Amino acid sequence: MALCPAKLTKAPVNMQSNLFSDLYGPAFYEDHRLDDAAIREYPHVYSFKESDRIMLSLVTNIPWRQDMLMIAGKEIPVPRLQCWMGNPGARYGYSGLQLTPIGWSDNVLSIRRSVQSLTGIKFNSVLLNYYRDGKDSVSWHSDDEPELGLKPIIASVSFGAERIFQLRHKIRKDLPKYCIVLRNGSVLLMGDTLQSNWIHQLPKVRGLSEPRINLTFRNVIASK
Repeated sequence: MALCPAKLTKAPVNMQSNLFSDLYGPAFYEDHRLDDAAIREYPHVYSFKESDRIMLSLVTNIPWRQDMLMIAGKEIPVPRLQCWMGNPGARYGYSGLQLTPIGWSDNVLSIRRSVQSLTGIKFNSVLLNYYRDGKDSVSWHSDDEPELGLKPIIASVSFGAERIFQLRHKIRKDLPKYCIVLRNGSVLLMGDTLQSNWIHQLPKVRGLSEPRINLTFRNVIASK
């Protein structure tokens, strides 16, 4: 299992479980408590066998694309492959990139149903990210775009190689950087003030050859 780098602090946890599930069943969760925000992690939603099957299905059946970002007047390729999927009108944009959703695929709809049942939250869109190896990454940012609302709730589902999810506070420099290991078959639920107060990244990993796919389910305020 990947470990948090020594210069980072592993986010503190409070472990809970649903009384009607096995101790390490899908409903088991850990609350990562930061200074002014909380993240709920469901580490065992999918078995390794299920995760491998889903991973293969997503790799082969999703119409992946590599978008271009305009940074300092230069076009820079996004360091990962992406696909934006959702209900009609669920348009989304970040860093000058505008995304129009394609229709839901059967495999992603199945994942959405599982996540909605697990969390009790409805989602109308999802950004899929395909990290082909350790050279693919996402830099420091927060998902605080206007179309996500004031306190967006985002469910992040991980398949494939474990990667380190890093967080740091936007203002308070006295707080440490935190990290969470994103495990194969896990779900991370982020909400409340996390996006307004914290930024996060998925850094590059030297020597990692295994891929990872991440689905971040969201609720976009649909444009007319």
